[in-house]
Amino acid sequence: MKREEKGAKVAELAEKAKSSTAMLIADYRGISVAEARNLRMELREAGADFEVTKNTLMMRAVDEAGTAELKEYLVGPTAIAFCEADAVNPAKVLVKFAKEIKPLEIKGGLLEGQLIDVDKIKFLASLPPREVLLAQLLGAMQGPMRGLATVCAGPIRGLVTVLQRIQEQKEAA
Repeated sequence: MKREEKGAKVAELAEKAKSSTAMLIADYRGISVAEARNLRMELREAGADFEVTKNTLMMRAVDEAGTAELKEYLVGPTAIAFCEADAVNPAKVLVKFAKEIKPLEIKGGLLEGQLIDVDKIKFLASLPPREVLLAQLLGAMQGPMRGLATVCAGPIRGLVTVLQRIQEQKEAA
């Protein structure tokens, strides 16, 4: 790779690092080409770009992007999943593949500027999707309001019932 190509690659990697909400790093040593292709496809469907790159280029890129704390994970054969929006689905894919393909080892990563280890990535993978979490939050917020509306409607409902009974008694008499 020529010097100009290396500079362009570093700039490309730095731009990806800056625009990513999360970067998940794995050691890909020992996985076959077909397994890597399947992993890359599933990660792309989950909203992540999976890239294998030289550590020296990536070290320059993380320096340029301001995420130098990632350097501790850039040892040995390294593949990086650049997560564009949501990091949960790519983490699920990576953890699933790490279980299925024993040589694939998750090293760690960066989530919204914070360094995360393997345990945090596994926790992230155990979370429900974003839409489900939002629905759960909405349900939790609606519960007290629904209870208040029911309590406020109780006396009115009781008054209506009493008035109906009085009307029924007058009609019967």
